Amino acid sequence: MRNRGNTIAKAAAPFAAATILALGLAKSGQADTWNAAVGAQSADKGKQALAFLSNEFWIHVGDSIQWSAATDEIHTVTFLKTGQIRPPLFANGNSGPFVGCPGTTPDGSNFDGSTCVTSAPLTIGQTYSVHFPTAGNYKLVCLVHSRMTGAVHVLSASQSLPHDQSFYDREAVQERAELLSDASGLEGRGNADAQQTAPNGVTAGISAITGNGGGSFNSSVMRFLGGTIVVRVGDTVEWTNRAPAVFHTITFGTEPVNAFPPFPVTIPIDPDGVRHSVIGSPNDSVNSGVIGTPNQETVGTPESPLDFTRFRVTFTAPGTFNYICALHDDLGMKGTVIVHR
Repeated sequence: MRNRGNTIAKAAAPFAAATILALGLAKSGQADTWNAAVGAQSADKGKQALAFLSNEFWIHVGDSIQWSAATDEIHTVTFLKTGQIRPPLFANGNSGPFVGCPGTTPDGSNFDGSTCVTSAPLTIGQTYSVHFPTAGNYKLVCLVHSRMTGAVHVLSASQSLPHDQSFYDREAVQERAELLSDASGLEGRGNADAQQTAPNGVTAGISAITGNGGGSFNSSVMRFLGGTIVVRVGDTVEWTNRAPAVFHTITFGTEPVNAFPPFPVTIPIDPDGVRHSVIGSPNDSVNSGVIGTPNQETVGTPESPLDFTRFRVTFTAPGTFNYICALHDDLGMKGTVIVHR
């Protein structure tokens, strides 16, 4: 993957911040509302840019930013207090109420770093605005996706701004195109990788994290790569999640009420730590629970055990077995296992 930082104008600027401000835009005398996007997706929804676009703004005290959701994948616009424990998204997996700060804060809420501000989960066409009454440097996060962050620099009215809205619009277009292009490259890699770790392997999503001075992005493919596979009775299929910080499930039959379910304790675990189920009929309901790698290995946190990144199923009868990712089937993340005698 190419180094995106070399192609983004603000990251490549060779002059110091003080020089940027000195040459920038003076305060107009009235509060401004700036515009940004949340996420980007391909036409088939299979490639997702988990990103704020642009993800770094310089604004004046009293200004606001309005974020517009651009994907079917949900996101939040959230500003946590420094040191605040990151809350879970929902109270009960994917079926309970939204946790928030707790709950949501109204559109147009003030953020000065003293209390959390967050939207509800946003989907395509929805917007959320935040007003910034106090100078400071603030971190923007999405509660749905870790490693999806941004920065807002709020300057006093006496200081000039380095960029105008047209700059951010152009930058957002460029970043959107690059992130989705990166996802296209990952799709080819995921297809090639599917057979490397198992004879009947499927890549259950693939992604890559990149970043700039304002935070980090995630280019993600929400697809089962090699997802239509033909095997024989007695064969085992293995799914591997190659998407850091993005979870998926392998769900056959009835979708559980909780789309973010815990690991089913009735499914045995192989000696190498992989969950392994057996299916004997296309009418069977089997769910992997979530598989993936959460954001971890952070200084000051307890060491966690190995993540569940794989799931295996042995098929004991012929038939056509359809399955989905219970988290992303609305984006088209579905697959089929065809079992012959």
